[in-house]
Amino acid sequence: MAALTSWLRSQEEAGAEPTSAVVRAAVRFTLEELAVSSPGNSVEVRVPPAGAVQAITGPRHTRGTPPNVVETDATTWLALATGRLAWEDAVASGKVSASGTRADLGPVLPLITRAGRFSS
Repeated sequence: MAALTSWLRSQEEAGAEPTSAVVRAAVRFTLEELAVSSPGNSVEVRVPPAGAVQAITGPRHTRGTPPNVVETDATTWLALATGRLAWEDAVASGKVSASGTRADLGPVLPLITRAGRFSS
């Protein structure tokens, strides 16, 4: 959470750039929160090179390329996780690649509100 708080502060301060370690830690933290808040194995969410997680209830995937994959960069993922970017806007702009019938994360995002509280 400390890394995410640091990333959020950097977004509010002009010219502030978080370190890559802070960004990676914030991404990993929010991916873990996604897995906790939306448990399951039907969608693989990838934020290379920081991490990946399986989440969302549904059919379990065990081999090869998963049928439901979401992939994006760290900055976009953190903006989605904190409500600074809407899912629909990220997909429409091409900042997120979402394939598969279950790959819509709109209903489970944001994970953390702008006030720093976890969404339910």
